[in-house]
Amino acid sequence: MTVNQKKKKSPSIDQWLKEAKADPEALEEGMYLVHNGTVRQTPRKKVREGIDDGSQVKGMEFDYDQKKVEQAVAEAKKMEGIFHVRVWLNQGQLEVGDDIMYVLIGGDIRPHVIDALQSLVAEIKNECVKEIEQKV
Repeated sequence: MTVNQKKKKSPSIDQWLKEAKADPEALEEGMYLVHNGTVRQTPRKKVREGIDDGSQVKGMEFDYDQKKVEQAVAEAKKMEGIFHVRVWLNQGQLEVGDDIMYVLIGGDIRPHVIDALQSLVAEIKNECVKEIEQKV
């Protein structure tokens, strides 16, 4: 990734939902969940591990491996009761408050949709992306 990459324009979740509901498989779907990850001021180590070094995040360099993301999406689509999966990831230099990712999952019942969303977001965060926090 180059530092000069510009962040992307965030998608319209209203449009995503409209498109998902227009799909013939929408007749099988009883629930949609959306995840919107954003750049937060609190460092990851503090939130995840309780380690407070007194710093704050001022921005983030963000990139991802498209092939790994596509593979993660394909796996999520194989999960029980899941009929719709859509992912958008930002890229480049991001600031606090900027969108990092959107994930939309549509499926038959709440437990299936919740499990799929949690699994897919974890896979993306742990295996597909590179985040470098910039601190003050």
